[in-house]
Amino acid sequence: MTITLIIIAVTSVVSFMGFSNTQLIDRLILWPPAITRGKEWWRLASCGLIHADVPHLLFNMITLFFFGRAMEGFYVSRGGAIGYLIFYVGALVVSSLPSYLQHKNDSRYRSLGASGAVSAVLFAYILLAPWSKIIVFVLPLPAILYAVAYVAYSIYMDRQRVDNVNHSAHLWGAAYGVFATILIEPGVVEHFLRQLTQPSLGFG
Repeated sequence: MTITLIIIAVTSVVSFMGFSNTQLIDRLILWPPAITRGKEWWRLASCGLIHADVPHLLFNMITLFFFGRAMEGFYVSRGGAIGYLIFYVGALVVSSLPSYLQHKNDSRYRSLGASGAVSAVLFAYILLAPWSKIIVFVLPLPAILYAVAYVAYSIYMDRQRVDNVNHSAHLWGAAYGVFATILIEPGVVEHFLRQLTQPSLGFG
C-alpha cells in the first residue's frame, strides 16, 4: 500500500470516528488557546485527521488520491517514503500556523480538515504539470488556469470572511507545496517555465 493510500485510510478512519465522538474532535482540532496555554502543538497537524462532514472528507481524500500518487513518486524518488510523509505533515503544520498566530487567544476559533495539505499536494503537482487537465464541476480546465482562479478566489474569500472555510490554510498550503518542491528539486522551476511556453490545448 502506498503512503498516499495509508494517509487516506488513516484520515478516513479517524474522521469517521470523529463524526460520532466529540471528545476525539476536541482533542485533535486546531484550537489556538490549547496551543498557547497548553503547548499542544500536535494540533497543528492532528487537525488534518478530522473533517466537518462526509462531503468535506470525500472532497479532500478524492483530490489527494488523484494528485497524491504523482507527488508521492516525486518525493519518494528523492527522499524515500519518509520524505513524502514529512512533506505532507509539514504542509499541515505550515498551513495551520498562520491561523494559530492570528487567533492565539480566541477561544471561539476552531479549524479542522486536511485542505491545507491537499492544496500543497495539488499545487506541487501543478508546478510539475501546468497543462494537465483538472475537472472542476465536470468542466475540464488546464491546471495552471485552475491554480490562478483558486488563488484569486481564496484571497477574496479570506478577506470577506463570510463562510466557515479556512481559506488562509488553502493559500499557505498551496505556497508551501510550491516552495517545498522547488527546495527539493530546484530544476522544476526551469521545467515549469518551459512547460508554460508549450501550452497543450489537449491539456496534456
